[in-house]
This record gives sequence, C-alpha cells and structure tokens, in this order.
Amino acid sequence: MSGEAPGGVPAADTDRGTDTDRGTDTGRGIDADEPTWTEEEDDRTAETLAWLREKRKAHRRQKGRDLAVYLYSIVLVVAVYGSSYALHFLQRARLGAGYGGLGERVQDTLPALFTLLTAALALLAARDALWRGPVVVPAPSVGWLLAHPVRRAAVLRPWFRLSAGVSVVPALVVAAAAAVVLRVMDLAPLGGALLALLPAALCLPLLAVAVGMAVEHRAGLARLVRRFSPLAVLVLMLLAGQVAAAAYGHRIAVLEQAELWSGPWGWAAQPVVAVTGGHAPAWPVAVVLLALLAAAGLVQGNRDAARVPTTHLRRRAATAQTVSSVMYSVELRAAKLALADATGTGSTRRVRLPRPRSKYLVVVWRDLLSLLRAPARPAKALMWVVCATAAAALGMQFGGPERVICLVAALLLGYVGVGALAEPARLETDDVRRAAWSPFRFRTLMLQHAVVPAVLGALTALLAAVPFAVSGAPWALLLMPVCAVPFAAAAVFAACRGPARTHLMATGISTPMGDPGVFLFLGWYAAGPLVTVGGLGIALHKALGRGLDGGAVADVASVAAVLTAGLLTFAAWSADRLVRH
Repeated sequence: MSGEAPGGVPAADTDRGTDTDRGTDTGRGIDADEPTWTEEEDDRTAETLAWLREKRKAHRRQKGRDLAVYLYSIVLVVAVYGSSYALHFLQRARLGAGYGGLGERVQDTLPALFTLLTAALALLAARDALWRGPVVVPAPSVGWLLAHPVRRAAVLRPWFRLSAGVSVVPALVVAAAAAVVLRVMDLAPLGGALLALLPAALCLPLLAVAVGMAVEHRAGLARLVRRFSPLAVLVLMLLAGQVAAAAYGHRIAVLEQAELWSGPWGWAAQPVVAVTGGHAPAWPVAVVLLALLAAAGLVQGNRDAARVPTTHLRRRAATAQTVSSVMYSVELRAAKLALADATGTGSTRRVRLPRPRSKYLVVVWRDLLSLLRAPARPAKALMWVVCATAAAALGMQFGGPERVICLVAALLLGYVGVGALAEPARLETDDVRRAAWSPFRFRTLMLQHAVVPAVLGALTALLAAVPFAVSGAPWALLLMPVCAVPFAAAAVFAACRGPARTHLMATGISTPMGDPGVFLFLGWYAAGPLVTVGGLGIALHKALGRGLDGGAVADVASVAAVLTAGLLTFAAWSADRLVRH
C-alpha cells in the first residue's frame, strides 16, 4: 500500500524508485520520460488533481482578480486614448475610399496581403514553439506533478486546449476591426464582412497552434524550422513586395490565383476576396477545406500534447521563467540571450582569417571573424537595409506628412540593420571580464568595435543607393552611406548603456498625464536611436525641401559627423562607468 507525502498528497510506492534509478540498475536504458507504473497498478490522477485544485483555490482567485484589473486597465486606456484616434482614422479612411482610391488599393492587395499575414503567423508560431510552444507547464508542475503516478494527458492536454482557446480571442477582435474598415471603405456591408472574416478568425489561429504543437513535439521538425527560417523570411519579403506592387496597380493574376488555392493562407482569403467584389467563385469549397484542415490539426495537436518529453517541458519552463523575470525588470538583452540559447540560433561556422600584424587591427579582425562565423547577422542586416530602402523609395512618391513617416521608418530600419552588425560590442558588454584579452582600455576597445559596423553598413547602404542613382537621384550614393556611420556609433553607445535603470520609472512628480517616469526611462533606453533618427530625419527633411543641392548634402554630412562624434564620446564615458560599476 503506497503512502502519502506530507500534506496528504498521494505519493508513489517508494520501493519502485525513480525512472533514472530503474534505468541504471536494470541496465535496460529506460527513458526518463517513460512512466515506470501502469494505470492498473497505481493511478493517482484524480485524487492528485483534486488535491491541487483545492490547494490552488486561493491562488486562482487572486490571479483572476489581477487579470481582471489588467484587462480593465487595457480597456480603459484603449477607450480613453484610442477612441478619438480610431474615429479620426475611420473618417480619413472613408474620405480616402471615396476620393483617393484607397478602397480600390485595399481590394487589389487582399490576395497577397492575406497570404503574407498567414505565412507570417505560421512562421511566428513555429519559431515560438522552438522555446515555448502551446504546452508550457510551470516548473513546479514539471518537477513535481509529472513525477507522480498521474496520466500525462490529464496534465498536458488542458494547456494545449487553453492555448487554442486563447488564440482565437485576439483574432476575433482583429476580424471585427477589419470588418469595420471594409465597411467604412464601402468594400462590403458590415454583416457580410464579418461573416467573410469569420473562417479566417477561427481557423487560422487554431492552425497556428497546431503548427506550434507539431514543432514542440517533433525534434526533427524543429531542426527544419531552424534551418529554413531565413528562407521563410525571404519569402515574406517577396510577398511584401507583391503587396506593394499590387497597391500601385501591378497585379499578377496568375500568381494570385495560385496563392488562393495553394494552402490555408489562400483558402482563408477567398471569402473576403469574394465579398469585396474580387474573383473567388469557389470560395465555399475553400472554406470547407480550411475547416477540415483546422479540425485535423486540432485533433493531431491534442494527441501530440500528451507526448512532449519531460526534458523538453523542463527546459521550456526554465526558459519561459527566465524570459518572464527579465521582462519584468526590463532587461531585454537578457531575454534575447535566453531566447537565442533556447532556439539554437547561436550556431557558428568554422571560418579563418589571416591574423593581423598590428595590434590596432585585432578588434577589427575579431569582429569580422565573428560575423563570418555567424552569417545570420549580416543576412539580417541586409534584410533590414532592403526594408529601409523600400520605405525610402515609397516616401519619395509622397509629400508632406506621408513622406516624413516613410523617412523616419527608413531611418529606423537602417539603424536596426547596422545595429545587427554590432553584436560583438554587445557581447563584450554582457560581461566586461571578457575584455581581459584586449591590450586596450575598455573605452578604446568599445570605440574600435564601431569600425566594422560603420564600414560594412556604409558599403551595404552604397549598394542600396544604386537604384536611386540609376533613377536620377545620384545624391543617394553619398547620403545613404553617410547615415550608416552615426547608426554604428549609436549601436555601440546602446551596448555600453549598462543595466536598465528602472528607478527612472517612478520620479514622484505628478502631472495631468501621470508620472513622467515611464517616458524618462524610455528616453534613456532608446537615447541612441532617438538622437540619431531625430537628427538625421530633420536634416534630410530640410535637404529634401531644398532640392538636395551641394549645400544640402554638405549639411546632412555635417549633422552625421556631429552625431557620430557626440555618440562616440558618450559611448566612451558610458564604457568607463560600466567598468567602474
């Protein structure tokens, strides 16, 4: 007869030993995830879960109250601050639908846009499953509950069902907002738009959860996701280009029809295309196929939920706990490192470069070597620079506020692209003890880390400027590479920023908008990109207004030089402060 743990918890017979002990003693190599008991022998699932429900009752009530307060705060903020902006947007959209051709552009982009959004959702679900997934059991449950004689399905499957149910809620909200937009643009009646969007809102999130469950359960599929994620990102960029081309009237009918029937991304789009006046005569068949696929995915996901190995659950619980804790302390860098370690993105290649003879080239040599051994970083930089180029090209076709928005977006994307090349500087400041190899002072070392991002960023920007020069804007050959230099300085300054200063969030100053501490913290945290993008944006906007003559180009170059010098000075000061503390 088995005993009970302290507190009346049912416990397994002690003479059975642990899974590891049995595998070691008997020499059978029993997997630690395989139970050493049978349901006929000793099944304590019902009484164990009942005991947990009783013990967790007070905690569940408190958690429910906290969630209610959180949801109330979100609704209040959206209702107070978002209603006027939403009304203004809808009014502008209605005017655009009647006079600016906005409705026709949206109608033209629907097939490619649905394909882009659905493919992005699938990629996000697959990447999320590399470190978390639909089934993430808390660490105490993994370490204690699954060690007891309880059925794994009774513990793990509710988590899968909860993830599936929760995923539908934001999809329904987005579908309702999209239906309102379609009605305002006079593309479809409100009821018809809601009905057309309902299959996508219900089936696509469930399919995403099923994809995540498949990746979480199957190690081979997870390896394929890691390997082919860059190719998937490239496909998404091509789809974004197709959406932009369709918005300006360059549609490819054959490709759109192929996308509408190539998978769930097109099946979900067909009812919306049909209700807005597009060509999708067989949309009922597509809806049936989408519903059948979603049902099959849910059934298979429900089966897979009970088969996730305990080692995977334990690792995912630890990663989720780490990410949650560092997010509360606003240590985004620590969260990124934890995710990189969990998703396996830190793989390197064996590449060699000739060693430099001068010690002043050692840092440059090491930075180049680190980028060559991790080709994903320069690939990311190239991708963001391409996006920045597209945003800049789009802005040149507008005037007024639209051009300013596109210009700021292009500068932000350019900063992200150049910042991806400054990863060696961030690795250096993650633990300043790593700089013991360097023959230089830490501040000098960090300043030298700006050389490779600045040079490579300028070369990449020069290549991106070639289409502008060919189309009659030769000034881009100088302005775009010039912007890369202060971006590199801002990235190094951000690397030397140090731990998050959360004390800035509470200043004790009362204003009509509340405590300004949050804005002070955000200003400190994003000082590098704010100063760089703001300064370059003002200079470029004035230069575009003057017609980009020689004097305007010289003014932009001067602003870039001043920003670079100032940011590098503050980076050196921050590096000294980082070492002292």
